[in-house]
Amino acid sequence: MPLHLEFTGGAPIYAQIVEQIKHQVATGKLMPGEQLPTIRHLAVELRINPSTVARAYTELEHAGVLDTQQGRGTYIAEQPDEKHLARVRRDRLNTIMRTAVLEALSLGYSQAAVRETFEVEIQSWQRNNGYAA
Repeated sequence: MPLHLEFTGGAPIYAQIVEQIKHQVATGKLMPGEQLPTIRHLAVELRINPSTVARAYTELEHAGVLDTQQGRGTYIAEQPDEKHLARVRRDRLNTIMRTAVLEALSLGYSQAAVRETFEVEIQSWQRNNGYAA
């Protein structure tokens, strides 16, 4: 389960872990029933405090993404329903869009320029992937 953490950015480490695991579940890189590393193991691997991993795992369990079985380990929830997966995907899209919009606006682009660029990129993607505009 590869995770890449940014220690210099503004996003809390536990939130980065949460988002990356949700992303891997939504994209099928982590499958239902797949076991995750223990809190200690992942903390050592990432060189972070175990309480940070524990916080991320707890948040993911409350969100229905993980299932922790005392004495057995932590697993990707066995049957994430379609509504849950749709919510995870939508949350990820919102995060991506929010980040892109905020960055563009902070660089001084107008809202109109951001919208126009977005439309141009969608049209370009459609052309390059065989979709009619």
